[in-house]
Amino acid sequence: MFMRKCPALTYRAIVVGALLLTSIPGLAQFVGNNPQAVDKRVNDLLAKMTLDEKIDLIGGDTPFRTHAVPRLGIPYFQMADGPVGAHIPAPTIAYAAGIGLAASWDRTLAVSIGQQLGRDSRSRGAAFLLGPGVNIYRAPMNGRNFEYFGEDPFLASAIAVGYIQGVQQEGVSATVKHYLGNNSEYLRHDSDSVIDERTLREIYMPVFEAAVKTAKVGAIMDSYNITNGEHMTQNRRLNIDVAKDQWHFPGVIMSDWVSTYDSAADVKGGLDLEMPFGVYYSKDKLLPLLKDGAITEAEIDEKVRRILRVAIDFGWLDRPQLDTNIPRYNLDGRAASLQGALEGAVLLKNDNALPLDKNTLKTIAVIGPTANQTITTGGGSGEVVSFANTNLLVGVSNYVGLQTKVLYARGLRSVNQMSRLTRFTTDAQGTTPGVTHITFAKANLEGEVTGTVTETAMLTAGSTRREPEEQELNALTSHRSASPYVRNTTSSRWTGYYTPTDADKFAIFVQTDGKYRLLVDDVVVFDSSVVPKYILNQTTLDLPPAPHKVVLEQLSQQIGSVSGMRVGIAPLSTVVEKDALEMASHADTVILAVGFNASSESEGGDRTFELPVGQEQLIQQIAAVGKKTIVFITSGGSVDVSNWKDKVQGIFETWYAGEEGGTAAARLLFGQDNPSGHLPISWEKRITDNPSYSSYYPDPGTNKIVYREGIFVGYRGYEHNHVELQYPFGFGLSYTTFSFSKLKTTPLIDGHITVTCDVTNTGNRSGATVAQLYVGQVSPTVDRPVKELRGFERVVLQPGETKHVSFSLEPRSFSYFDVKTSSWRADAGAYDLTLGDSSQDTQQKMTIQIAKPLTVSVSE
Repeated sequence: MFMRKCPALTYRAIVVGALLLTSIPGLAQFVGNNPQAVDKRVNDLLAKMTLDEKIDLIGGDTPFRTHAVPRLGIPYFQMADGPVGAHIPAPTIAYAAGIGLAASWDRTLAVSIGQQLGRDSRSRGAAFLLGPGVNIYRAPMNGRNFEYFGEDPFLASAIAVGYIQGVQQEGVSATVKHYLGNNSEYLRHDSDSVIDERTLREIYMPVFEAAVKTAKVGAIMDSYNITNGEHMTQNRRLNIDVAKDQWHFPGVIMSDWVSTYDSAADVKGGLDLEMPFGVYYSKDKLLPLLKDGAITEAEIDEKVRRILRVAIDFGWLDRPQLDTNIPRYNLDGRAASLQGALEGAVLLKNDNALPLDKNTLKTIAVIGPTANQTITTGGGSGEVVSFANTNLLVGVSNYVGLQTKVLYARGLRSVNQMSRLTRFTTDAQGTTPGVTHITFAKANLEGEVTGTVTETAMLTAGSTRREPEEQELNALTSHRSASPYVRNTTSSRWTGYYTPTDADKFAIFVQTDGKYRLLVDDVVVFDSSVVPKYILNQTTLDLPPAPHKVVLEQLSQQIGSVSGMRVGIAPLSTVVEKDALEMASHADTVILAVGFNASSESEGGDRTFELPVGQEQLIQQIAAVGKKTIVFITSGGSVDVSNWKDKVQGIFETWYAGEEGGTAAARLLFGQDNPSGHLPISWEKRITDNPSYSSYYPDPGTNKIVYREGIFVGYRGYEHNHVELQYPFGFGLSYTTFSFSKLKTTPLIDGHITVTCDVTNTGNRSGATVAQLYVGQVSPTVDRPVKELRGFERVVLQPGETKHVSFSLEPRSFSYFDVKTSSWRADAGAYDLTLGDSSQDTQQKMTIQIAKPLTVSVSE
């Protein structure tokens, strides 16, 4: 029943149907069982259940399990956290992060990685995999962008469909998340995403729609945030009217962990399963509501019916979900992880410096804060601990072997080290080392003082998520009495004095995901008291050699903080370590590794557009040594490269490359593999250029994030605003060259048309490119993007080889969402078809005519 390989027809369906999606009302199909037989079995079981058993089933029992009903043969349904590795328990295989998978533009790879995630889930007994994450990339600050599939709904839909189908072929339900409008991580429980209907339909809904209609996903996870005035777990319009009624979703809508807020509203709003525990879906809360008539047993039955339907259709009641014959150290998965790292890496710059020739290099210097760390993922629930991994230093060293000397220097101390080595004193005279830490009973420094102690530094510990045993123990033993639903209501004030030896420019930083203020000499330097914008906040101050009073007002802390809290000060004149510069001077080539990690880019908070503390200084100073310098960036999206990109000879964006990132980097550096990744995002020159920048944070005095850019997200917005990019959407360099020719179409029939072209490798190396087809109405009567991605194909070619590529366009390919009729509409008129290998590279173009308007129902 669970096929390991998708038939070719399935791939074709993904290619042509990611946005023109069809669904047959009434079918409860995820994997292909007889729907009438499934529904009969569901109803038979439901009729035998007591009310208490029904209520138990719709609320979690442990953080990653539902309740079992043993007398009816209903087991608990285990969940594996995702989306880039299946755990618990860890270790497991760490796959390239979602944005890296999207950068591959490879549907087949998405299916393959989905299959391996499904196998990893089965080897741990998981019925649900909590992935994929598919929220649209709106701006680079979002701390969870690394899990998602980029800025374009067509690309994201195609990758998500492949991923989901791969997972579900292994008898595991994928869980598409986070529905809906969860496009930032700061204040995620409290912010209200205000998104107009057309923008919802054209930008933020399509990937969820594709997951439901094409991939037949088994579960949807509601997000923490409010959308258009209602928390998503109680948003009846989006959960019931759209997902369940219009899209005919027959599966389970579950809460994100601790994202429920009101029992009756959740029941009425379409939430089927509360996780991690039944708190709002508990007998204590639901039985009185049933007695009072505020909710009905029929509403509870519908939720139970959906859970049982998924369980029966996937076979969870008929076999053990734990398959002990599947290796947990999954070598097929490790190979897929490597392929993801290879295909997702994007070569952004190459001044004839790459590929390197290991036979001519005597000495290579590998330098940087991410060079010796295998940063498999960003932080939070998506963070993966792997059995075995390879960092950049090891990958390069293993590749060149003994014939080339590989030197290593970290270049900078870590943020944690910088904070620990910042010498504070409790008094201005500098007589007593440390800082004074005062705690308060309530948030915002209110309530009685509960303690006053002297600490050695301004810091607290972060999450223990990187400890596999701790993860597993928490998953098995945590109970709702631990009250994760209660916000942290305490606060702290930290006070110390910092006295520089000499006048200098100093980097000063705070790393925390809570609300705070930092003051230096009674002047506010960082004010995150209302909106905690960044996990790692940094700036530069001129400080003379005198005592400077430093105060951190820690006003509240995030539940389950990933980063903890730390404050540090470092002189810029010495922030770059001298041994790194000396090693660079000895080397023929420098490979420089910079970027973020699980503590600075994470769920639960956002990050800066700038690289972390000291990294720009490191790049500038290493580049000034004058050796060939290749920069590798680890991040979940774009970063500021404007001050240094012209001073280095090569730049790779490798995202979070999973456990084989070091091996992949070496193979790409030395040309064993040809870079083929293409950006799934637009890369701005300045953060203020981003179309969402002016409305990314809540309107003053409110919790409302108003998406004022509307449909003009990413490349749509940059073209609309006539803003020049650093690197356009779809961009990616190769060690060979390609040409596109012979753009043709078949006759247009009822909005259906086939577009064909030839792609040729005109260079002397084998390689892959991505043929991208964009559609734009020539003279629209409503505001529309200049062009929108409506087809793509990753093409692998030998030198001199040509392949014929075809794209199938449907009525939705030409349509916008007409809010007046609540349907998809393509007006009559001329439409440009643009072919190239990025949104700005036009290699072929032609115009077609649509003779009469086309309309498509939201339910089709």
